[in-house]
Amino acid sequence: MTQTTETPASAGDRQPASDRGRARRRVRVHRAWFVAAVTFVTIIGAAAFRSLPGLLIDPLHQEFGWSRGTIGAAVSVNLALYGLTAPFAAALMDRFGIRRVVAVALTVISAGSLLTVWMTAAWQLMLYWGLLVGLGSGSMALAFAATVTNRWFTERRGLVSGILTAASASGQLIFLPLLSWTVTRYDWRPAAVTVALAALAVVPFVWLLLRDHPADVGHKPYGSAEFVPKPPPVPGAARRTLRVLFSAVRTGPFWLLAGTFAICGASTNGLVQTHFVPAAHDHGMPVTAAASLLAVIGVFDVVGTIASGWFTDRFEPRRLLAVYYALRGVSLLFLPMLLAPSVHPPMIFFIVFYGLDWVATVPPTLALCREQYGEDSAIVFGWVLASHQVGAAVVAFAGGLARDAFGSYDLVWYASGALCAAAALMALVIRRTPAALAPATA
Repeated sequence: MTQTTETPASAGDRQPASDRGRARRRVRVHRAWFVAAVTFVTIIGAAAFRSLPGLLIDPLHQEFGWSRGTIGAAVSVNLALYGLTAPFAAALMDRFGIRRVVAVALTVISAGSLLTVWMTAAWQLMLYWGLLVGLGSGSMALAFAATVTNRWFTERRGLVSGILTAASASGQLIFLPLLSWTVTRYDWRPAAVTVALAALAVVPFVWLLLRDHPADVGHKPYGSAEFVPKPPPVPGAARRTLRVLFSAVRTGPFWLLAGTFAICGASTNGLVQTHFVPAAHDHGMPVTAAASLLAVIGVFDVVGTIASGWFTDRFEPRRLLAVYYALRGVSLLFLPMLLAPSVHPPMIFFIVFYGLDWVATVPPTLALCREQYGEDSAIVFGWVLASHQVGAAVVAFAGGLARDAFGSYDLVWYASGALCAAAALMALVIRRTPAALAPATA
């Protein structure tokens, strides 16, 4: 006698319509997406501090008489510490948890920004904005997004890293017009207070809604077939961070990733984010108009970064990086010819084109770090991000010096375009086989 087996599909077809409706209502969005959403909002709230430096250069120069090189030096300290703190923050998150590290970082950012209201000397700008905001922002760097992505997702990592990277651009879109209007209409001090309050307002969201690991709420990572237990806290965060660095520097891909990302930072945060507004103002463009253009870059940055994450899940990351850097270099070479007192169509084209490429490099760089360095990839990416910020810091300072010396930013635009061409070539020679790291968790 033959026994027929009912397939799951045919069983579902025989369910009453009301039962199927109840089954559909029981389908829930995976908790990982809620964690990603909280992370997105957190990065947006912290993005205010990244929107302010370019708006402060002229007001601080006029009020205190500080040279642009001096102000650029404070910005460069901020950018360098932002990068150098990131790998230690990734290890601290493994030791103390994401919530605690991020909540403390936001509080430090708020304190540093608020203290600038009472500063009267350049060393105080170095201390408050350079040191405190730099240290706090470093703990809120892309290593935060990398840690969340690695813990909560095994699928859609490229897409999620693109979305979380775009959060910073979304924050720029929100805060730049507001802060530029505040600086123009009132003063730079109310803008600094706005940054402090924005960072502080996010702390309750982090503490109440963010979770360190899927196992904390009894979930599997998104896309995982198996439950992943929460690893025990990793002691010796600083030692582990340095040990991972010493292992990574013995591999060729690390230097190529660090070199390309240093050029990425030099051509974005260090150059355009810091110096675009004063450079446009040099050509007669109102500060509010220049800041609005920078905010529009943030609009297309969101689109470009999310699209880059989608591409990274489907195409070779090395080739994507090469294309991104080559296109960015070309656009920077044309920028000096586009700056004018008013906004015209070629400038709009540059803003759209450059915005799509702004941080599109992050998802493929993250993917290459995961491919090469496995479980240590978040810390390795933190060190790669450190090179990004060191590159940004060098150009933030050099841009101010070039403006003081030559009365123009043109030389810096051209040099950055040439560096982007070099980065495109470096990306193509990153090897595809994973690099062998010595054990770094002992």
